Amino acid sequence: MMNLQKTNIFSNITTMTYRNLLKTLHNPDKILDVIFQPIIFMLMFGYLFGGAIAGNVHAYLPTIVPGILMQALISAASGSGSQISDDFHSGIYDRLKSLPIANITPLAGQLLADILRLFIAAIASLTTGFLMGWRPGAGFGWVVLVVLLDIFLGWSLSWIFALYGILAKGSTMVESVSLITMLLLTFLSSAFVPVSTLPHPMKILVSFNPVSYVIQASRLMLNQGVWSSQAWVVLISGILVISVFAPLTVFTYTHKS
Repeated sequence: MMNLQKTNIFSNITTMTYRNLLKTLHNPDKILDVIFQPIIFMLMFGYLFGGAIAGNVHAYLPTIVPGILMQALISAASGSGSQISDDFHSGIYDRLKSLPIANITPLAGQLLADILRLFIAAIASLTTGFLMGWRPGAGFGWVVLVVLLDIFLGWSLSWIFALYGILAKGSTMVESVSLITMLLLTFLSSAFVPVSTLPHPMKILVSFNPVSYVIQASRLMLNQGVWSSQAWVVLISGILVISVFAPLTVFTYTHKS
C-alpha cells in the first residue's frame, strides 16, 4: 500500500511538472525568459561591446559566455515565482486542492520543472556562444561540470523566488522585482567587463556580489579546467540557500494553500 502511494505521488508530481513545462512553452513571455533572452543578450553584448572591451568578439567570448549563462539562469529561476503567484491568484491552486493528490504536489512539480527550464536556458546560452566562435579551453567535461554547478545554484535561487511568489500580491509585482534583481545581480558583477576597469566604489560592490563568485568559478573551469575556491563557495552557498529556503517555502505554501 505504501509503495502504491509513493508511485501515485511520483506520478502526480511528474504530471504537474509536465503541466508547468507546457505552460512555459505556450506562454511567449516565459519562452522569452528561457530561450530568446540569453540568445539576444549573447548576440547583442558580443557584437556591440566585444570590440570595445576586448578588441574583437572572439577575444570577448571567454569573458561574456559565463556571464550570460548565469544571467540566463537567474532569469529562468525567477520564472518560478511568477508562475506560482499567477496560479495562486487565478484560482488554479484552489482547483488543484480539490483533486485527490498530495498538497505539496503542485509546488514540487513547479520546482522540478524549474530544473528543466534552467537546463534549456543553459543550452541556449552556450549554444549561441559556440556558434559565435567560443570554444572552452578546458574541454567538454568541464562545460558539463559548469552547467551542473550553475543549474544547481539557479535551482537554489528558485526556492527564494518561489517563496516570494507565494507571498506576493500579484504576478506582475513578482516579475518586476525578479527583473530588477536579475539586472542588479548581473550588471553589478564581473559578468560583462573586467573588474580592473571599474571605479573603486564599484569594485567594492562587485566584490560583495555573490554572482561574481559564480562567474569567476565558471571562467576558471571553462578556460583553465580548475576547480577553485570560488567553486566551493558557490556549491556551499547553494546548499545553504536550499537548507534555509526549501523548508521555509514548503511551510509557507502548506499554510497558505
